[in-house]
Amino acid sequence: MPKLAFNLPLNSTSLGQVSLSILRELFNRNIDINLFPIGNIDVGTQKQDQDFISYIQKSINSSYKEYNRNTPIFKLWHLNGSLESFSKKQVLLSFYEVDSPTETETNIIKNNEKVLFSSNYTVSLFKSIGVNNVEFIPLAFDNTHFKQTTKRNIKAVQFGLFGKLEPQRKRHLKTIALWAKKYGNNPNYSLNCAIFNHFLEPQIQSQIISQALGGQNYFNINFLNYMPSNEMYNDLLNNTDIVLAMSGGEGWGLPEFQTVALGKHCLGLNAHAYKDWMTAENSVLIDPNGKIPCYDNIFFKEGLEFNQGQIFDWDEKDFLDGLDKVEQRYKENPNNIEGLKLQQQFTYSKMVDSILDIMKNI
Repeated sequence: MPKLAFNLPLNSTSLGQVSLSILRELFNRNIDINLFPIGNIDVGTQKQDQDFISYIQKSINSSYKEYNRNTPIFKLWHLNGSLESFSKKQVLLSFYEVDSPTETETNIIKNNEKVLFSSNYTVSLFKSIGVNNVEFIPLAFDNTHFKQTTKRNIKAVQFGLFGKLEPQRKRHLKTIALWAKKYGNNPNYSLNCAIFNHFLEPQIQSQIISQALGGQNYFNINFLNYMPSNEMYNDLLNNTDIVLAMSGGEGWGLPEFQTVALGKHCLGLNAHAYKDWMTAENSVLIDPNGKIPCYDNIFFKEGLEFNQGQIFDWDEKDFLDGLDKVEQRYKENPNNIEGLKLQQQFTYSKMVDSILDIMKNI
């Protein structure tokens, strides 16, 4: 039987983190594979396990010598770039965050044997327009790099805002401005923003944030630099009491998910992929109040072949009221017991089982 084949990004992005976690599970099962990396390889964020690194290298080295295009391949990538394939039968795991599929996007999906999305909302969206080779697969908790640590001795309630800065889709700017309106310069609260975006110049990011805050500075809002290791990121998540998950469109929301799974409280939007892991028990939920265009003229531009449509939005008063509710939950019990259950509900063992089963049956 030919080896399973994988076409994956191996880097520090969310896509890279998921890819490396899938590979680690395959390594732990002693499954030999052929591996075709997408882009440059950067495993600097990972636990430095030489046996695992050697497994990756061996899998890459064997691929061009052994691989046959008749063998199915599993690819994890954006829709843009996934018409290309090493195989006649490709299973694609991708992410879609808006609501108006273009002809290009639907054609790419139809030309893959199967396309997996970590969002039931997205799967339903494509099926509603007659694209039926799509299936839901949840992402998972990375228990190699993320673990509960001893709580720090800080009196102020620590809020966290994560994910790379985007002026529109993630609603970062709206979230920061409203948080400042309620808690700005109050020593009893802090907001730690790990939202540095490699694809934006630091000066531009600072300008965007300054405009959102009306040019004011707040001593209790901290904008953190890029964290080069998952160990450092784990420390940040463990030093968070409440995560703000108000993005208007997500394919899962990996940083927010990991935080809640570590037992932290959450104020989140009851929409898109968040609904696949957020519940009224593990999060304080805010219902959206409608949709707005996704375009920011940086990452989302109107009239292109990809990423067209709208994202969810929410009411400012609902958010401010939600801050009171989630703070009350935190004060009643700093440990989010329902959130901790996500670690067992969503595992890479289950995810890889699903991937292997799909690959076996195409």
